[in-house]
Amino acid sequence: MILDWFNAREAAALGTSLADSFAPDGSAAASRRAGSGKAGPDVQKLLQRAAREAGPLKLNLFKRAKLLESFQSKLLARGVAEGTAGELTHLLLLQLSGGGKGPAPASLAPAAAGSSKRVAALLAEADARYEDGRYAEAADRLREVIARDPRHALAHSNLGATLCHLSRYGEAEQALRRAIELKASCPGAHFTLGSLLRAKGQVRAAETALRRAVKADPRDPRALVELGLTLGMLGQLDDARDCIEKALRLKAREAGALGVLGWLEMLEGRFEAAERHFRAALEVDPGRTMALASLASLRRMTAADQDWLERTELILKGGVPAAEEARLRFALGKYFDDLGQYSRAFEHYKRGNELHKGLAAKYDRQERTQLIDDIIRVYSQERLAEVAEGASDSEKPVFVVGMMRSGTSLVEQIIASHPSAVGAGELEFWTDVTSKHGETLRREPPDAVLARKLADSYLKVLGRHSSEALRVVDKATFNSDFLGPIHRVFPKARILYLRRDPVDTCLSCYFQDFANMASFTLDLSDLAHYYREHHRLVQHWRTVLPQDVFLEVPYAELVADQEGWTRRIIEFLGLPWDPKVLDFQSTRRPVLTASAWQVRQKVYTSSVGRWKHYEKFIGPLLKLRNLSP
Repeated sequence: MILDWFNAREAAALGTSLADSFAPDGSAAASRRAGSGKAGPDVQKLLQRAAREAGPLKLNLFKRAKLLESFQSKLLARGVAEGTAGELTHLLLLQLSGGGKGPAPASLAPAAAGSSKRVAALLAEADARYEDGRYAEAADRLREVIARDPRHALAHSNLGATLCHLSRYGEAEQALRRAIELKASCPGAHFTLGSLLRAKGQVRAAETALRRAVKADPRDPRALVELGLTLGMLGQLDDARDCIEKALRLKAREAGALGVLGWLEMLEGRFEAAERHFRAALEVDPGRTMALASLASLRRMTAADQDWLERTELILKGGVPAAEEARLRFALGKYFDDLGQYSRAFEHYKRGNELHKGLAAKYDRQERTQLIDDIIRVYSQERLAEVAEGASDSEKPVFVVGMMRSGTSLVEQIIASHPSAVGAGELEFWTDVTSKHGETLRREPPDAVLARKLADSYLKVLGRHSSEALRVVDKATFNSDFLGPIHRVFPKARILYLRRDPVDTCLSCYFQDFANMASFTLDLSDLAHYYREHHRLVQHWRTVLPQDVFLEVPYAELVADQEGWTRRIIEFLGLPWDPKVLDFQSTRRPVLTASAWQVRQKVYTSSVGRWKHYEKFIGPLLKLRNLSP
C-alpha cells in the first residue's frame, strides 16, 4: 500500500542515544577530519553502531527522518557547533540510506562538503515534512536536491513516493523509474513503483517491480506483503501465502501481512478466519485501510456495525492518499447500501470512482467502437462456418462470458460443483493473445499455424488446473470480445453468455472497486457507451455462432428457476446430471472475483431491479432500458 502508518518512537530514541554517546570534543575533531576527507575512528564507531542498531528497526522514510532529526537536535542541544552537527548528520544519513549493510563511509570529498551539507539538510527537511503530511513542501525540497545532484537516486525515489500522496501519479512513476535507472538495486523505488502499478491496474508489471524489491531487500516484510497481495490478485495463491508466511516469520505482527492473510482466507470462503485476521491487523495498525474496507465485504452490514462506520470516517477525516480513500469510499458505499440509505451510498460510490480517475487510463470511446466494428467485419458467419485448419476438436474448454457483474461467477460456481468440471477462474490467456496478436486478429481470423499454437498452449493452461476434468471453465468476462478467434480455434468449445438487466449490470460495475482495471466503470456515461458496444457485439455473436455451442443464460430467470436453468446448463455442456450443482454454495474452491462472498450464498433475487433504488442518480444508464434483449 502506498500509505503505511509507522511508529517512529524507537527510531527517535536511537537518534538521541547516538548523539548522547558521542563526545563533543570528539565531534569537533571529527569535523576537522571530515573536512579533510577522512573520518576518524570515533566517527567510524558511531556509524558502525548506527548500522548495527538501526538494522532491526527496518527504517523507512518516516523512521529515518525522525532518527536524523532527533540525532541532530540532541547534538545541538549539547552545544555541538551547527556545522559539525550538520556534517555528522549527513554522514549518518549516508550510512542509513544504505540500509546499514555496507561499511561506514570513510571519506567526504572536500570540494563537495558544503554542497553535501545542504543536500543532507534538504533531505532531512523533506523527510520531516513528509512525516507531517506536508507533501508539497517535501516535494519542493527533494526537487532542490535533484537540482543540485541530478543523479541522487534516493531523492528521486523519495520524490516518487511523495508525489503519490499528491495524486500526481504520472510524475511519481517517472521519478521512481529514474531512481531505478540510477541505482538498479534501490529497494524503496521498486517497492513504491510496484504498489503504484498495481493501483493503476497493471498487476503483472507490479509483480516484476515487487520481486525486484524483495530481491534487493529480502528481509523487508512490507515488500513481501506487497508481493503476496499482487500474486494473490494474479491467482497464484500458494505463492502469495508463501510470501505472507515469510513476512510473518520476519515480523510476527506485521499488520499488512495479517490483512493480506485475511484476504486470502476470504477468497477461499473461510470468512470467520478472514475476519479474525482483519481485526488482528487493525489491532496492530488501526489505520490499515485494506483490512478495514475488507470487513465490509465479508457479510451484509447492519446498524450494529456503527463502530466500523465511526472508525472509517475518522480515518478519512485524518486524510489518506487518493487510492486508499477510494477503497474506503467503496466500502462505505456498501455499508449504506446494505442499510438501505441509498443517497448516502451513491455519494460514497461516486467519490470512490472520481478518486480512481487520477490513476486509471482514460476510456477511449472511439477506439472501443472501432474495435467492435473490426471484429464484426472480420468474424462474419461465413468466415466462422469455414472448417479451420489447425483447430482443435477438444470439448474441454468452457467459456462463461458476459459483462462484469452479470452473474458469471455464479454460473462458474454451479458448473464447478459438478464432479466432472473445474472452475479455473478468470484466465488472462485470450487477453494476452490479443495483446500479442491483436492487429493480426483484427484483420483476419487466426491461420492454421497460429490456431494450432493457440490450441496447444491453451490446453496446457487448462491442464494445469485439471488433467482429469472433462470440462474446465474460463470465466474471464472480457473473453466476450474474443469469441470469434476462440470459436475458430476451439469450434466445439461451449460458450455461455450471461445476460442481466443492463442498468443493474452497469450500476453494479459502478459500485465495484475494480482497482482501475476497467476504466470505463468509473463514469456513468462511459459505462453506458461501453455497454452499448458490448450489446452490439453480443448481438453479432448470437447471429454467427452455432446454437449448439452458444447458450444465453438470463440472470433473472436463473435465480427465479434455479433447478430448471441449472439442468439446461449441465445438459448444454454434455455432462450427466448431478444434484451437487444445486448445492453450489457448499463447494469449496478459491473465488478470485468481487463475488467471493455472494457465490457462497444460496440463490437470491434481491439484486434484480436493484437500480430502482438509485434511479434519480443514474440518468446516463436509464436509456439502456430501451435496448432489446
